[in-house]
Amino acid sequence: MSAFVLFEGTKIIDDEKLEKYKDLVPATIAKFGGRYRVLGGNPSVVEGDWSPSHLVMIEFPSFEQAKAWYESSDYEPLKQMRFASAEGTGIIMEGLRDAYR
Repeated sequence: MSAFVLFEGTKIIDDEKLEKYKDLVPATIAKFGGRYRVLGGNPSVVEGDWSPSHLVMIEFPSFEQAKAWYESSDYEPLKQMRFASAEGTGIIMEGLRDAYR
């Protein structure tokens, strides 16, 4: 079952570092079988008072691979770069089970 990593960026602290992060992170995602499904976009809130400014969704073949990417030594220095360049939140979640497709 596929899994998704969802990041919501809420505040940019350092544009230059964030751009470097964006350049370097795709290779680490690909190494773990991931691919971008949403990158930025133009979110339109239809319920509640959520006001996302920037969303990123990455699909991985499994929850284990998503977690392995996030906790990997490949991604760790980039994660620290992201923490220094932007504020936000992130989650890893399972995709649809076959019974719901």
